Amino acid sequence: MNTQEQHLLLNQFKLKNLIEESINLLKQLIATPSFSKEEDKSADLIQNYLESKRVNTFRKMNNVWCFNKYFNATKPTILLNSHHDTVKPNNGYSLNPFEAKVHEGKLYGLGSNDAGGALVSLLAVFLYFNEKKNLNYNLVYAATAEEEISGKDGVELILPELGKIDFAIVGEPTQMHLAITEKGLLVLDCIVKGKSGHAAREEGENAIYKAIKAIDWFQTFKFPKTSETLGSVKMTVTMIEAGTQHNVVPDICSFVVDVRTTDVYTNSEVLEIIKQHIDCEIKPRSMRLNSSSIDKDHPIVKAGIGLGRKTYGSPTSSDQAVMNFPSLKIGPGDSARSHTADEFIYLSEIEEGIELYIKMLKELL
Repeated sequence: MNTQEQHLLLNQFKLKNLIEESINLLKQLIATPSFSKEEDKSADLIQNYLESKRVNTFRKMNNVWCFNKYFNATKPTILLNSHHDTVKPNNGYSLNPFEAKVHEGKLYGLGSNDAGGALVSLLAVFLYFNEKKNLNYNLVYAATAEEEISGKDGVELILPELGKIDFAIVGEPTQMHLAITEKGLLVLDCIVKGKSGHAAREEGENAIYKAIKAIDWFQTFKFPKTSETLGSVKMTVTMIEAGTQHNVVPDICSFVVDVRTTDVYTNSEVLEIIKQHIDCEIKPRSMRLNSSSIDKDHPIVKAGIGLGRKTYGSPTSSDQAVMNFPSLKIGPGDSARSHTADEFIYLSEIEEGIELYIKMLKELL
């Protein structure tokens, strides 16, 4: 056996071990409740695992990150990021959401698909490259908190600590296809004001009737520009509240609008267009969750396409929304399973995910 064959066998053995360890770590994470803002125990697990591999870790609140062994500040840097917080289990669960159960090749448990599979896969990829010298890029791995609530104490909190990032791979369930664009999010609190009066007489100005006109506009308006990958801006009225009792004309009607923005408008531009058409008080809860994208000709995207992966625009939001550098969303699992009862990921998806991540990065590193 020559030296090249020996290196190949060693790499195959290393990869096999990393896959097994990743699945075992995911099982431990499933058994550890990690709701948004309550991720301290899962952060401990990730940090302890990295340190058992003799990786120097950093931590801020419930965010854990590390740099590759031969980090060189003169080189460009790739961020490998995913989140370890979960939503709360819904009432439809027939299995224990905190029991990692394997059945017919599926690993069941809360957070297994969103985004535990991607989280441990990217960690395996980081460890695979960690001790390699003379890489073309630095690698930073970050396991972050509060993604499910778009919280400010998640990845946004630690970005200043990571230094200059040239691009990121954000781990979310995409069936290992390439989400090159992602919709942004605006949540609008709208208030329509009328004038109270007695319902039995011709008095007052009914705020509900006035709100109906505004709600109809949100339902029917079409923004002029359409994104090639994300389609149209989508607006959905999701909550409404008005009235104090049956015989009083309501003087206030409030409603909430969920707005999914695209890469052809900034959140500010969308808000300005809405204000031009709607006669009511509008308060955005946040302006920071903009649409994100990466050029289809970017080397990491071309590497994925070369491996037979498809590009698409993602309708769901992620930590990409707060990243001010190019980012690609890709990971094992299926977004359609996220937040569903009896959530699961196929073990084969994790194995394939790790292997595809490595093949893509080898094209650059």
